[in-house]
Amino acid sequence: MKFKEALTYDDMLIVPQYSDITSRSDVDLSTRLGHRELRLPIIASPMDTVSEDEMAIAMYRSGGMAVLHRYNSIAEQVGMAQRVTKVTDWSSQVAAAIGVTGDYLERAEALIATGVDVLCVDVAHGHHSLVKKALTTLREEYDNNIYLIAGNVCTLEGINDVADWGADAVRCNIGGGSICSTRLVTGHGLPGLQTIFDCVKTNRDVAIIADGGIKTSGDIVKALAAGADFVMCGSLLAGTTQTPGRIITLPDGTQVKEYRGMASSDAQLEWRNKSSTPEGVASYIPFKGSVIDILRDLEGGIKSGLSYSGARNLTELRHKVEWARQTTAGAHESNTHIFSSKGTRK
Repeated sequence: MKFKEALTYDDMLIVPQYSDITSRSDVDLSTRLGHRELRLPIIASPMDTVSEDEMAIAMYRSGGMAVLHRYNSIAEQVGMAQRVTKVTDWSSQVAAAIGVTGDYLERAEALIATGVDVLCVDVAHGHHSLVKKALTTLREEYDNNIYLIAGNVCTLEGINDVADWGADAVRCNIGGGSICSTRLVTGHGLPGLQTIFDCVKTNRDVAIIADGGIKTSGDIVKALAAGADFVMCGSLLAGTTQTPGRIITLPDGTQVKEYRGMASSDAQLEWRNKSSTPEGVASYIPFKGSVIDILRDLEGGIKSGLSYSGARNLTELRHKVEWARQTTAGAHESNTHIFSSKGTRK
């Protein structure tokens, strides 16, 4: 039996090339999402510990976008969207998530009436008949007046089908998030970078969103170089001032905020008053301060990454990229390791 090789971000490096870029300001990261242009190709994940109105406003001001989560009442989600539209220059900078069962059509109608024109059909397994039904129904109802994001998928067949059903952009990756346990619970999924390598082979006119498993700005550079148009982030943005929830001070003085997967037991109990087999976990992560500062650092790291390939924009990066597969020892060497070396303190 021949097995598929599946590579993740830590398996690969990009080979540096000649560069004449002298300043990060010479690098342009702008990417089009439908008729809108984002200066920063980062989208905040629709999770209830990440994306509400404060995060959406901060993402807008930093050049990115947030998808307002759906784990609330329709009125609450509409209220979030209204608060964002008061700050942004136009309502089309607001994106919101919906499901595929229950009140999803009513929710979509209410959000669109508010001015939202980016809807994210948000489920764990996007290559599914319920997603097909939701996308075809939404497209029939609203034609091309809304921009539809859907997912998640991790195969070429998956992205092709979801695009054919009506999606304009597809979230690619299953089970790679830092608080996602889908691969452990179900045995299904593919590493994040491999998912992008596979999905970018599509001949559909669809944007690719790398979603999950991204730990650093270097991982973002790899995802974009592999062909992703955007990355969707949860843990990188979690624990910041703009995320929902209060700051908790532990007995030792450490400040933390909650971060949880939407398929975790905690999230399911709060959202649905019941918990099926969980495919995520809940945890506390250190408080990081303002997400504006986090995004500024990520932007700087991404621009530096492009400069190492001599690329002034994302199109040039994808044209110039040269990949190298690293060994396990190479991956260890790639990380800071002074405190794990023999003869030093740990």
